[in-house]
Amino acid sequence: MQSRRAFFLGSTAVCATLAVPGLLLAAVSPQAVEGAAAFIARLADQAITILRSSSNKMENREAQFRDLLSAGFDMPFIARFVLGKHWRKATPQQRVDYQALFREFILKSYSRRLGGYSGEAFAIAGVKAAGKKDVMVKTRIEQPGGRPITADWRVRPHDGQYKIIDIMVEGISMAVTQRAEFNAVVRQQGMQGLLQALRARTGNFGVAS
Repeated sequence: MQSRRAFFLGSTAVCATLAVPGLLLAAVSPQAVEGAAAFIARLADQAITILRSSSNKMENREAQFRDLLSAGFDMPFIARFVLGKHWRKATPQQRVDYQALFREFILKSYSRRLGGYSGEAFAIAGVKAAGKKDVMVKTRIEQPGGRPITADWRVRPHDGQYKIIDIMVEGISMAVTQRAEFNAVVRQQGMQGLLQALRARTGNFGVAS
């Protein structure tokens, strides 16, 4: 498992969390709760299948992960949440550039880090509604020779489709840390500074496929 350090320290932090007072809002349907759990389980099975494929080269596994992550995460929503208030102040062109760079950074970061497999086991440990729109799927990752890791996936159902909008590892939302890092860079270097940093980071990953 990678460090939970933020963006510029090579974090795998991604996605967004919304503080929703669930007691004040109607919960999602039981069908959506079950569907979200099945979605995460299916995503995990597909990921492990890719990881276990010894016949695939590393570059091929990374490319397959890119496709899997691209389909599973709500990238536009995540990107806007992480940028926070600076999204409103960005120019139309900056928004376009940022969305593209953020997406590429996340896909390359995850696919590169998840390109290997060392026997981890993944299990659904619980699922519950999280406010009016979302479902929280709790998972447990068993590591050979290491302590288990808990990860909660915030899933948003919409028209029968499911997208991940947050990952919380050991109770810590990755997006909150990521958002603080982005805000700090924009305050110090402006929006163009953030875009330049994203370009540098994605460039350092190289081409996976």
